[in-house]
Amino acid sequence: MIKKELLSPVGNFASLKAAVHNGADAVYLGGKKFGARAFAENFSEEEMIKAIKYCHLYNVKIYVTVNTMIYESEIESCIHYIRFLHQNNVDAVIMQDIGLITIIHEQFPNLELHASTQMHNHNKEQLKLLEELGIKRVVLARELSLEEIKNLNTNLEIEAFIHGALCISYSGQCLFSSLLMERSGNRGACAGICRLPFTLMKEEKEIETEGNYLLSPKEFCTIDYIKEIMESNIYSLKIEGRMKSPAYVAFTTKLYRTLIDNYNAKKELKITEQQKKELALLYNRGFTKGHLFKDTNENLMNSRASNHQGILLGEVRSMTKEKIKIKLTEDINQEDGIRFLEEDKGMIVNFLYNEKGLLTNHIPKNSICLVDNKIGVTKKGKVLKTMDNQLVKRLEKTEEKKLPINCQIEAYIGKPLKITFFDKKNKSITLGPIVEKASKQGTTKEIIEEKINSLGDTPFILEKIEIKKDDNLFLPMSTLKQLRRENIQKLQEQKEAMIPHPFLEKKRKEVRKEKTQKKKKGNLNVLVRTEEQLKTCLEEQVNTIYVTSETLYQKYKNNKSIYLRLPRVQSNFKEYEKERLLLGETGSLHKYRNKNLLVTDYYFNVANSANINALLQNGANRITLSIENDLKSIQEIIENTNEVEKLELFLYGRPEVMVLKHCLLSRFENKEPVCKICQRNDKYYLKDRNNKCYPLKPERKENHLTHIFHYEEIDNIENIKKYLELGIENYRIELFAETKEEIRSIIRKIKKCQI
Repeated sequence: MIKKELLSPVGNFASLKAAVHNGADAVYLGGKKFGARAFAENFSEEEMIKAIKYCHLYNVKIYVTVNTMIYESEIESCIHYIRFLHQNNVDAVIMQDIGLITIIHEQFPNLELHASTQMHNHNKEQLKLLEELGIKRVVLARELSLEEIKNLNTNLEIEAFIHGALCISYSGQCLFSSLLMERSGNRGACAGICRLPFTLMKEEKEIETEGNYLLSPKEFCTIDYIKEIMESNIYSLKIEGRMKSPAYVAFTTKLYRTLIDNYNAKKELKITEQQKKELALLYNRGFTKGHLFKDTNENLMNSRASNHQGILLGEVRSMTKEKIKIKLTEDINQEDGIRFLEEDKGMIVNFLYNEKGLLTNHIPKNSICLVDNKIGVTKKGKVLKTMDNQLVKRLEKTEEKKLPINCQIEAYIGKPLKITFFDKKNKSITLGPIVEKASKQGTTKEIIEEKINSLGDTPFILEKIEIKKDDNLFLPMSTLKQLRRENIQKLQEQKEAMIPHPFLEKKRKEVRKEKTQKKKKGNLNVLVRTEEQLKTCLEEQVNTIYVTSETLYQKYKNNKSIYLRLPRVQSNFKEYEKERLLLGETGSLHKYRNKNLLVTDYYFNVANSANINALLQNGANRITLSIENDLKSIQEIIENTNEVEKLELFLYGRPEVMVLKHCLLSRFENKEPVCKICQRNDKYYLKDRNNKCYPLKPERKENHLTHIFHYEEIDNIENIKKYLELGIENYRIELFAETKEEIRSIIRKIKKCQI
């Protein structure tokens, strides 16, 4: 049976220790750049070296995230950083940029690469492409069910999340934070827009919902499904939480370690009610079994609150300006964190009083307590405990595990004293002075064993000692202590210097930029959603028309300007040959290459020339740059690619900000046994706190995805002359609900700029 891996999150060194000493087989963490959790504490290069050594000392693997969208100006520094990681014996690097993956695999062929969930890994064709790119492990999209995962026939190691926060959008496919707040989720700076309140609208009418956090999922938790996971093809069981506390990392790691070990030992897999309570106290938004176990829309989301809920502590009985009286259903301690649910106000209990108003540090459940009203609570209602100070203190005092080693001592008169410490993989030998014959009482085995066994605060514990010696010899105690210290230090250094992949760097092929004549006239390509829009574009003689409907494509495909836009989420691939396709994900690129004309969409997150080269090598004919590129980054790409004529630039339109495997309308609006809302043409929106309205479009297909669009059109038409000067030939506009006259106005405005 293949041993499964428990993979824990690490945001700082305290969390690293918590993971290592509570049973993680591996940890994942980020450096100060290029990681998808930019607001975690993360690790400097000096700290990273220390972390790698620490993990290897305890036989724990360490994976480093380099999984953001990489801009052209960052390519060389990114390669330099990965070289540093490889030279310092990292076990693997987690990446999402197909271009950088191609370069790194070529330049550092020994380095193990993992495909980040930011690559939107959700179908078998993608996995085939990843294998070809030299990837060893794939981190799957959290939207896949266990059944779907079992049907993935791949040689790649499969890593899947089993606990922690969920993104409501497919990872790597969210532009919400970037377009609204200029904080790119693809750059690790997500602003958490999905955790903000929204109102569901039908036309101008507000739809009543249970709470307003309509995009906020619960916390993923699979403690009740370990048997199913252990019996699946998932190799690495991943806990989310690089932004969470060391106490959280310690508890979740130990909890899942116990469950995994119990499964392997064929023991009972249940956990106690106290453990469940402590898990909820450390962090929860409510718990869900997620898409992995096909949880329902209702159980997946917590629309009432998007923050940590803790557990129910009690209820407010009365309050004054000075004090709040609470009837407890749980114990409370001084320095606990509490939140008053009715007003969503939270605080730390710095001073705790009993019912008589006397200061104390603990009050048991079913009692009355008083706390200072320092946050101005004015309403009665439920009180939550959001932090248990005693629990956190206990978890922060995790006992450091000891590594078992053996020792062999050879002490023969007239020969050097020889001490060997060893484990299964490492051996350290130290030779001491010549052993002398005792003039009086000799050194016994018991005395030698006592001195050698005193390993103190070292990471080791002596499991077995073998002493071979002459009788009536003398060994100075100071010598034994010194040799023990030297030997243990050498063994520790050996373990810390463990080399998972020998460093090897090959010279990569340089792609020289050729001087080309910049074209001053471009092609206009338009995405349409209706037949009327299509006909208008034909009348206006645009160069390419992308259609979102298979029916429309089949009707008009004899016109060589018509392309079919494929879905961004693919599972059942149709057979296409000699067709013109706009692709939304990498599986389609692998499936349809060499037989079709292929354009990759901006959801491929292309922001550098290496990515362009890799996509062209893998079958793309034209590549749409990410809409997160600004003018400067576009210029830098142009300066470093020979394929300017094969690039396409988003110029105007209302892009999708999210694609969800979750139907908001089915949950809140459906009144029928089988939801048919997506088959109607009613207009639905999400309205935010600033009255911005984001259109919703559910798919009229069996997978029932929901697409959320930006609240307004992005209009870069004024920059077109600058783009033309750079040599860009292909320009995209995307139509949403524009009328015929509006379409003509947009197209003619662009054509005035020499297109």
